Amino acid sequence: MSKQNKRSFTERKAINDSLLIRESWKVFQIMVEFVEGFERLATIRPSVSIFGSARMASEHPYYRLTEEIARALSDAGFSVVSGGGPGLMEAANKGAFTGVSPSVGLNISLPREPGANEYQDIAVNFRHFFSRKVMFVKYASAYVVLPGGFGTLDELAEILTLVQTGKSRRIPIILVQSSFWAGLIDWFKEYLVEEGMIDRRDLDLFKILDKPQEVVDAIFSFYESRSFEPSAEERERLLNL
Repeated sequence: MSKQNKRSFTERKAINDSLLIRESWKVFQIMVEFVEGFERLATIRPSVSIFGSARMASEHPYYRLTEEIARALSDAGFSVVSGGGPGLMEAANKGAFTGVSPSVGLNISLPREPGANEYQDIAVNFRHFFSRKVMFVKYASAYVVLPGGFGTLDELAEILTLVQTGKSRRIPIILVQSSFWAGLIDWFKEYLVEEGMIDRRDLDLFKILDKPQEVVDAIFSFYESRSFEPSAEERERLLNL
C-alpha cells in the first residue's frame, strides 16, 4: 500500500471511528426517551391514542369532530393521547383539555412542522419516531384514527400489524369518517384479501364509525367483559414490543 493510500485509509478510519462513537452515544439519548416515556405515561391508563392530519385548520369539520370525540372520551374517563402537534392532533388535545381526564401530547420536533400545541396536561418530547411510536401503543386501551396523511397511515399500519401478529394485545381500532376510509377498505378487500396478503378475518381488527358517542360506546362495549388493564400475558407482550 502506498503512503498516499495509507494516509487515505487512516483518514477514513478516523472519520468512521468518530461517527461510530457519536452513534454509540446516541443509544443513551434513545434510552432517556424510553425511560421518560415510561415514567410519565405509566399513570395515564386507561387511555386512548388519537391520530389525524396535522394540516386541518380549526374551521374544518374534521377538527370539530376530533375535538368532540376527544372531549367525550375525556369525560368518559380516558386520558387522550395525541402526537401533540397542530391540526387534528391539536383538536384531540383541545377536546381532552376541556374534559375531566388528562390531555397528553407525545411531541416530536420536525423540520417543516410547527411546535407543540398548547392543550397538554402532560407533554413528552421525542427526537425519534420509533420510541414515540412505542409510547402510543404501550399504554393505549384503544386507537381512534381520523382522516390523515402518511403519518396517520403509518400509525394505523403499525397497530394493525402489532395486533395481527400477536405482538401486542387486541384493542379497539376505530376508523372515523366512513366516507374517507371507504376507498382504502375496498382496496384491502379487493387486493390484500383476494391475493392472500391478509386474511379476511383481519378486516375484523377495526371498526368504521362516524359519531363521537359511537366511538365511546364501541370502546366500552369491547371492554364489557374484561378489564381495561392488560392481563399478565398481555403485559408480557407489551414488555416485548
